[in-house]
Amino acid sequence: MKAFRKFLDKQARHFQKGGKLESLYYLFEAIDVLFYTSGKVTRSSSHIRDVMDLKRMMITVMVALVPAVAMALYNTGLQANLAIAGFSMIPTSNWQQSVISWLGIGFNPQNIWANIFHGALYFFPVYILTLFVGGFWEVLFACVRKHEVNEGFFVTSLLFPMILPPTIPFWQVALGISFGVVIGKEVFGGVGMNILNPALVGRAFLFFAYPAQISGDKVWVAVDGVSSATPLAQLADPLLQFGTSWRYAFIGFIPGSMGETSTLACLIGAVILIYTGVGSWRIIISVLAGMLVTSLFFNIVGSDTNPMFQVTPAWHLVLGGFAFGTVFMATDPVSAAMTEKGKYLYGLLIGFLVVLIRVINPAFPEGMMLAILFGNVFAPIIDRIFINANVKRRRTRYVNG
Repeated sequence: MKAFRKFLDKQARHFQKGGKLESLYYLFEAIDVLFYTSGKVTRSSSHIRDVMDLKRMMITVMVALVPAVAMALYNTGLQANLAIAGFSMIPTSNWQQSVISWLGIGFNPQNIWANIFHGALYFFPVYILTLFVGGFWEVLFACVRKHEVNEGFFVTSLLFPMILPPTIPFWQVALGISFGVVIGKEVFGGVGMNILNPALVGRAFLFFAYPAQISGDKVWVAVDGVSSATPLAQLADPLLQFGTSWRYAFIGFIPGSMGETSTLACLIGAVILIYTGVGSWRIIISVLAGMLVTSLFFNIVGSDTNPMFQVTPAWHLVLGGFAFGTVFMATDPVSAAMTEKGKYLYGLLIGFLVVLIRVINPAFPEGMMLAILFGNVFAPIIDRIFINANVKRRRTRYVNG
């Protein structure tokens, strides 16, 4: 690493003011601070030093995502290998399956490494493309606005592939992350100014613009010609037979978006985020409480025509993107509520809305994405309510005191 440090120091003069590559200074700085602590120091007082800076916060979130990424690789390959095992002959209709056949790895769903390798051939191309295209927009806006490239995009670039189906076309990945970064964040002024989660904005755009590639029963298993509805879709449609155990759904052995299926992996991530103070336990608990109360209410009311009324809180927890959204999306410190009391109301709103959307509209059983986006929109209003109440209380105390 010392050699790399010397190399960066030697090249720095080309990117500084007056250098040949002055316009790319912020790209150089982004690479520098990615590997090393910034060499800039403040010259005036007073300042507060905190061990948890933005870089360490983003690294913590990425570490918390590791279990979910591991399950994304394994389950994506598992679902594909299980589907292929049902064929009389191995289909090689896409390049991923052709690579596996050429390497002789096999499609055995009982082989953990075969599952992981097969899943990696779907996940990592989407992740690399997201990182490249989204990074391009980040660097472009940073150079135009003459500010540093923020590390926050590394989290967005990892979250976005996790909420996509494995069969998503690459051009839609590029289009979705472009929309999420540019429209969801940069038009508001960049990191810290956006009111919506960029990854969810990109997915929402793809959902409404290209529903055939982001929904239905043919996009969740990475084998052409195989139809497999998600468990939530099975529950919503009385004509479909529900064949998933709660234990398998909790672990994540079900069809779905690549990184959203495992509640267990999300709980491990939640422990890491809460322990480090990066994720708000108030929001997580409130989302769970909102979901619990609302789903129990619908269980009591019941319905003879809508089977979603009977879905218990335990099933809402493990199906769809509820756990992933609660832990990694709802707790986004930029787009979530910031006041301590406001976080409770913000979380309750999301928990209420996700069940409301899932139950009342069976045609759209997965409601976590829209619930969080609605929560993002109302977060500033929620914060303003509690800030105004606090100002009024302090003013009254001052006058009476």
